[in-house]
This record gives sequence, structure tokens and C-alpha cells, in this order.
Amino acid sequence: MPRVGPVCRRPDYRKPWRQIAFATGFIVPAIFFFSALGITPARAQGIELLRDTETEDMLKSFEAPLAKAAGLNPTDVHMYLVGDPEVNAFAADGQNIFVMSGIILYCKNPNELIGVMSHETGHIAAGHISRTAVGEQHAMIPMLLSMVLGAAAMALGAGQAGMVIMSAGMAVAQAQMAAFTRVQESTADQIALKLLLATHQSPMGLYSTFERFATEEAQSAYKIDPYVVDHPVGQQRLADIEQGVNASPWRDVKDPPQVAHTFEMVQAKLAGFTMPVQAALNLYPESNTSEPARYARAMIYLRKPELAKALSTTNSLITDEPNNPFFYEVLGQIYVSMAKPILAIPAYQKAVDLRPNAPQLRLGLAVAQLATEDSRLASAALQNLKAASLIENDDVFTWYETAQAYSMLKNEPMANLATAEAYYSAGSLRQAGIFAIRARRGLDQGTPDWERANDIVSIASTPQQR
Repeated sequence: MPRVGPVCRRPDYRKPWRQIAFATGFIVPAIFFFSALGITPARAQGIELLRDTETEDMLKSFEAPLAKAAGLNPTDVHMYLVGDPEVNAFAADGQNIFVMSGIILYCKNPNELIGVMSHETGHIAAGHISRTAVGEQHAMIPMLLSMVLGAAAMALGAGQAGMVIMSAGMAVAQAQMAAFTRVQESTADQIALKLLLATHQSPMGLYSTFERFATEEAQSAYKIDPYVVDHPVGQQRLADIEQGVNASPWRDVKDPPQVAHTFEMVQAKLAGFTMPVQAALNLYPESNTSEPARYARAMIYLRKPELAKALSTTNSLITDEPNNPFFYEVLGQIYVSMAKPILAIPAYQKAVDLRPNAPQLRLGLAVAQLATEDSRLASAALQNLKAASLIENDDVFTWYETAQAYSMLKNEPMANLATAEAYYSAGSLRQAGIFAIRARRGLDQGTPDWERANDIVSIASTPQQR
């Protein structure tokens, strides 16, 4: 997957992304760990995605007006939360924006994060993702020529000269690609300013974020060569957008209080879930009784685990905001972690009642129902899982739990089909085909479920997949 626009830091491509693949045999509390965040592993190009309805809602609410202003359909722009402390975000092919947890924790207010997202939306609007491949092809030409010439020189006995030629060609290719990318980054910055202007939002968040990057870059222990970095360097980037920032009539517009509160709560939740425990406690000490601090500590206590503390802290949050579905989601996960799923069911049900169209909340309720091992609750769990799949039909864990529900109901053909769907969503087509064949044997020919099993078998058995 080509990546465009590290709006913040250059990603360390030497660091392998953690890949979470689907496997059978998970114990429910183990796979559903820390799903008070609504977080379950998802597999996408080796990137570890975190699923959290509250965070996703916030990101979508920030992105929708930007996408609309850019002439894009907001529903076609997909937001992904990446579980990585790196301060970064990037756009990828298919109108996808990946936001790392590190950038959310780094930003000081919603406007800064919106500035980051406006930059990535600028990349999509300008078609930079598809053009990146073309730029890479052009940059390859001098490198390939230098390799041919260098190899020829080495064949004639001029080994050192050959190595110099090859190195020079690689340097030219690197500089050419960096120059190509810098132009794209500057263009995305200018589009970001236009999008913020069109949506009546302050560009100061974009500016202040870049200003911090410039300061940290200037304090760096090493000198940055502007010809080999793929984004505009520090102060130059500030200078390029300064005129647009100062000319904006919305320059001094502040974040609405409710938006600021939502951002603070999401930051606290992510800090409590993703940061080292002691670092998170230092940031949100017990002496801090604010709502965000208690939210962070509820997550920390759940991780430690100190479940009694997590329970009392979460109940205090519910007292403050009795109509917040995400607090009930946390409460439900605490009871699941206590191995008391029967107590988790009313908490998750309340979350679903407050936010019925959130598939991850439906999933949480279904997991609690199945965790009771009471077959009388399997039908209700299956209905919740089907409701979740109508909104998101490619979530691996939802399909896994669907298989468990069908198994409890003694419907093995449908359990096999759900398992096939799980493997299919995880990209394991061979295993998907095996379970689809098993499902097909027990399903009535010509029914929609039989047809779906047949489709999976056909896809899994194509020559390319074999």
C-alpha cells in the first residue's frame, strides 16, 4: 500500500508493523482484552488497527466537513486508528486516512488534529496517492542506469569506480523522489488551508503543530539535509503557510466546548490504554479528579488489573454523564474481565440502547451474552452480531463470535460459513475455502448462504490464490 504525506514525522520504515492475524481457539476474555475501549485487533496490510467507536466517531466528525469541502463523499473516506506511538498520520490508496494514536496524544487541542487531517485530505483531493507510483518509477531510472554502468565498470576491472557510479545513481534517485514528495507535501499544506477556510475553521492548529515540529527539528542533534527529506523542512514550511494563516478570517476561532471535551476524553482514554502504565499515571495522577483523568485511570486500572478501582472509577463517570454510552461499554468490559458476564449484559445493553448503530457496541453485548455459556442467550447474541455485520461485514472477530453463536445453537453449517467469513476477512483464503466447502455440504442448494459459501470456494480456488 503506497503511503503519502507523513504530515508529522517521517515513519521509521525499518520498524516492522505488528500484524494481528485471525486464529481459532481464542478464549473470549483473552481476545476481547481491553475492549472497554471497544478495541479489537484488525488486520490491514500488517498495520495494527485499534477499534474504538468513541475515537472513530470523533475522527469522522472532524473529517466529514473537510471531505465535503474537498469535493469528496465523506462516506467514501475511511478513517483508521493505528495503535502506534509514532507522531504521524498518512493517506493511502482508496481514500483511506490512517491516524496513529501517537498524533492524537501529541496534539494539544482538536484544531491541531483537524489541521493534520486537513493535510491528509489534501493529499487525497490532489490525487497524490496514484501519482506517487509514477514518481517512484521516474526516480528508478537514474538508479537503474547507474547500476548498469557500474556493473559494466566493475566487469572491466574498475571495481571502485563501479561502486561510486552505483552510489551516485542511488543518491540521485533518492534526491529526485524526495523533491517530488516535497512538492506534494507543500501542495497538501496549501489545500489544507483552503479546506479550513471553506469550513470556517482556524488554520492556527495546523500552524502551531508545524511550529512545534520546526522547533524540535532545530533542536535535533543531527543536521537535516533538505535535499533528502520528503517533506518541507521546519521553518520553510511555516513560511509557506504563514500568509494564508494570517489572512484567514477564522484565524482566532476557538474549538467549541463540547468538541474540546470530546477530544480530551478520547486523549485520556487512549493514554490509559496505549501508554506505559506508570507514564499514564504520571500524566493523570490520582490527585487529578477531573473527568478525563478518571477516564484515563479507569483504563489503567483495567489493564493492571485493579478491577475494583476500575469499577468505582467508572461508576463515578456514569454518575457525571448517565447518558454516555462509552462509560457503560467500559463498565461491561470490567464485568467481563471479572468473569461476571451476566453483570456485563445490562451495561452493554445500555450502551447499545444509547448508540444502537455502533457495531462494536453490538459486538461487546454479544460477547458478554455468549460468555455466559447459556445457550438460551445465543439467539439474542446472534441477532446482535447480525446487526453489527449489516454495518460492517468484514470484522474478523465479529465473524468468529458469529461462528460461536451458531455452534451453541447446534447449527454447524452456518458455524462453518461464519468461520469461512472470518478467515476470508483476515485474508487467509485457503482456510476460508476449507470451511466454506464444509458449510456448503450442509446448506440447502440455491439459498443465499449456499451461494455465499460457493463464492468463497470459487475465490479461494482461483489459480492466483492457489
